[in-house]
Amino acid sequence: MDAGDPGVHPVRSKRWAVTRLALLLLFVAVAATVGFLLAPSDIEAIRAAAADWGWAGALLFLIGYAALTLTPVPKNLLGIAAGVVWGFWTALVLVYVGALIGAAASFVIGRALGREAIERLTGARVARLDEAIAHRGFVAVLGARLIPVIPFTLINYGAGLTSVRRRDYALGTAIGILPGSAAYVALGAYGFEFGPPFWIALAVLGALAIGGVVGGAVVRSRRQRAVTDSGESDA
Repeated sequence: MDAGDPGVHPVRSKRWAVTRLALLLLFVAVAATVGFLLAPSDIEAIRAAAADWGWAGALLFLIGYAALTLTPVPKNLLGIAAGVVWGFWTALVLVYVGALIGAAASFVIGRALGREAIERLTGARVARLDEAIAHRGFVAVLGARLIPVIPFTLINYGAGLTSVRRRDYALGTAIGILPGSAAYVALGAYGFEFGPPFWIALAVLGALAIGGVVGGAVVRSRRQRAVTDSGESDA
């Protein structure tokens, strides 16, 4: 039975939705704690483990990267380390696939545990914004991925809390994370050579950083305009 079923008490249903949202917050907090405690920070340790484990080590790295994507632990160092250890193309596959798996898992968790509570606890203004995101989901996700205004993990969970379509989220993520992933991996793979690939990677990261500043200003401006328009329409 769902919340619209007469057999479900509305107060009890709302409490269950809020409980699931609390579980989502608890999950993220626990995942963050575990991630900060266990995330590798020594590139040489990663290199040694890769040498010992071979392709099994690469698979283990992919799984670990995907798991760390569920946490707000910074993962840029891992992308650089992967480039150092496995070279550009292999490392890019590992980082890219790991990020996609983690992004998908975060989205599913966020939607399963938090979406209903957001619908019940937010008002008409948020509902209108949510509807706009649903219609422009691909562009919204792609923009957030290409212009890193919001941390990667927060986008994953946050998108699950909105009504963005799964297809739009998946496509926007798959396309949007590729430039940043490739740039960090390239820094590791070519960083000691200081050749064209290194400078291209550095330029991409610089462009993304500048885009983040400009994008943040645009997002804040549009948000203020939306709040103003919403207030005028309510009046």
